[in-house]
Amino acid sequence: MSSRPSVRSAPRLLRRVGRAARTTVRPLGRAVTYTRWLHLLLGAAFAVVSGFVLPGYTDMTWTTWLQAVLVPTVPAAAIGLIPLMRRVEGLQAQLMLFPGPHARGGGRTARAPRISAAPSASWAERARTSLWVVVRLEAGCLTATLSLLCLPQFISLVAVAGGGSADEGAPLLWEPEGRWRALLLLPVPLVVLFGGVIVLGAGVAAAAGRLLGPSPAQRLAELEERTERLLERGRIAHELHDSIGHALSVAVVQAGAARAAGDPGFTERALAAIEETGRAALEDLERVLLILREPERPASARPALTEAERLLASARAAGAPVDASVTGPVDRLPGPVSRECYRMLQESLTNVVRHAGPVPVRVRIAVLDDRVELEVVNPLPAGDGGGPLGERGGSGLRGIRERAALLGGRAETGPVGGEWRVGARLPLRGPVGDRATGPVAGPGRPAPSGRPRWFGGGGGPVG
Repeated sequence: MSSRPSVRSAPRLLRRVGRAARTTVRPLGRAVTYTRWLHLLLGAAFAVVSGFVLPGYTDMTWTTWLQAVLVPTVPAAAIGLIPLMRRVEGLQAQLMLFPGPHARGGGRTARAPRISAAPSASWAERARTSLWVVVRLEAGCLTATLSLLCLPQFISLVAVAGGGSADEGAPLLWEPEGRWRALLLLPVPLVVLFGGVIVLGAGVAAAAGRLLGPSPAQRLAELEERTERLLERGRIAHELHDSIGHALSVAVVQAGAARAAGDPGFTERALAAIEETGRAALEDLERVLLILREPERPASARPALTEAERLLASARAAGAPVDASVTGPVDRLPGPVSRECYRMLQESLTNVVRHAGPVPVRVRIAVLDDRVELEVVNPLPAGDGGGPLGERGGSGLRGIRERAALLGGRAETGPVGGEWRVGARLPLRGPVGDRATGPVAGPGRPAPSGRPRWFGGGGGPVG
């Protein structure tokens, strides 16, 4: 009865042994094992050259071997202080320690540590490179010693197992005696050699990730660059949302009105408005696509507030009577402020056409000495006390507030006295100094709880 569990567990034990054997042998089939071996041997080249140049190494003993390993560390450390050495060592590490995903051994999820391939930019990087050169030198000497001992031993065992004699000139660890003993000991030198190479290669790769990796300053710069790319993606998303959303809203309203009117003249005017709005949307789309294709393209290629008449005409074509008031030198606004004001006006008019329909709209744009004020007001639809988007607002309104905040200003949206209002104030840089002048919030009494505070003369609503 007691033999049955052992019989049943035998296949399980064999499977475990098989998995362990495959795990042990798997590194021998990876290219990275042999490229790391070569990388380690190249690291010992400096010690070999020093052994030929320095006197006293004619009769090699364990003492002279130790001297040959330790003496070259001083000039090697000095060479590592050269800024260009970091680039040389980084390129070698990238190519030989981490040649590719197929050789890393961790599947698709394996990630090699990042290795810098730029010259040393600071003394801290020089010190890390110097330490890396010393580590590579010592690991290379250990690998070369292991190779010089194990390979001749393996060849001697093969010779003895085949009925021959061992090479007397080879540096053997022991003298094999007898064919069968040599045959049994044949795998030992290879196991020791490849085991040492794998362990030393993994250790050197880990050291390369720490000593040749990017510095904290480089990581911070890369993080800032990544943040800038994410912000750029968000800005492009806002651009597409504002431009294409405006055009589609106008087109849908015009098409519905033309079908309901049944008047050929009105239908012709509606089609002309749809054509004009679509052409403007295509121009905006082309601008955004050019930014994606050419990241270095200047931001001035995007529409600015000087082209606001195009938005007003589009809203009028959709049936919304627009009463616009523009005061101040709009053409002298800073580029970022002018472009963001254009997008905020576009989103505001889009919301009017999309949610309120052809209702009267009042637009006020005022460029003052220290700020620019933008306000769009339209009556709320009957029975809609919370506004077309409710108190929470949508992504377009959130985009308006984000645009204003990025420029150091403020935007507020919401219903006030039966009207839906969008108000924004953006500070301008004054003629003296580089800072924005004037507070963001205007003067006047605090707004009641739950109600926006609007940017008009004296802080009250603009009628």
